Amino acid sequence: MDTRVLDLKGLPFAKGHGTGNDFVIVPDPDGELNLPPDLVAALCDRRRGVGGDGVLRVVRTAVHPEVADRADEAEWFMDYRNADGSLAEMCGNGVRVYARYLVASGLADGPRIPILTRAGLVLADIGGETIAVTMPTPVLVGPERVRVSGVDFDGTAATCGNPNLVCWVDDPDTLDLAGTPVLDPAAFPESANVEFIAAAGDRHVRMRVIERGVGETLSCGSGACAAAAVVLDGQGSGTVTVDVPGGRLTVTLDGDRCVLSGPAVIVAAGTLSL
Repeated sequence: MDTRVLDLKGLPFAKGHGTGNDFVIVPDPDGELNLPPDLVAALCDRRRGVGGDGVLRVVRTAVHPEVADRADEAEWFMDYRNADGSLAEMCGNGVRVYARYLVASGLADGPRIPILTRAGLVLADIGGETIAVTMPTPVLVGPERVRVSGVDFDGTAATCGNPNLVCWVDDPDTLDLAGTPVLDPAAFPESANVEFIAAAGDRHVRMRVIERGVGETLSCGSGACAAAAVVLDGQGSGTVTVDVPGGRLTVTLDGDRCVLSGPAVIVAAGTLSL
């Protein structure tokens, strides 16, 4: 492992989740930290680290080299890493937890906070238990297929700041999702989140998801948005309820506007002892 992890002893962190999709939050307002992939993976290790589906690095836009030229759009940039250390463009639950942390730590005031991500600018509206964020509008790309644990599933490829594949199934609870998804690399050169949905009522679905760089998670915000777009395909605008193992999300699509809503909680804070 990179010996630079030794420099992080005493580093403050927080832990938060949105419908069970959990994150290690590392405050770095001035952009002084280096987070190599092996350190991210160590932080997210559920037995030897803090544990999480990813790391949210809280950094000012003006000091991050990727986005410093966009500092006029938002003070804060969500530098998000998957649990395996890979970079991700967007995380719908992550950006909601990020917004909750900004307010709870006094780094920003509500009720509306602009946050820059690798998928563009989002706006977070802070409620009591609920945080709603404007997400990149889902775009349905077309039919694709995935194999998981030796079983093939047909689905619809959709982008929502990051790539997704949404598959209708009879009952997601009965699926064996332990295997790594096998996707067409031509269609998904950076892999994809894979969602399995089943109807639970009018504009209401149950969903399980395998997130790229993580594995099966209790929830996926961008996946919920992609699923909502599949549900509403050809039906115009509307609100879709998405039940995930970690709780309930709602997605409202209206033209080029997509709003993801759900709870976001900060559960712990401490310092690293690496």
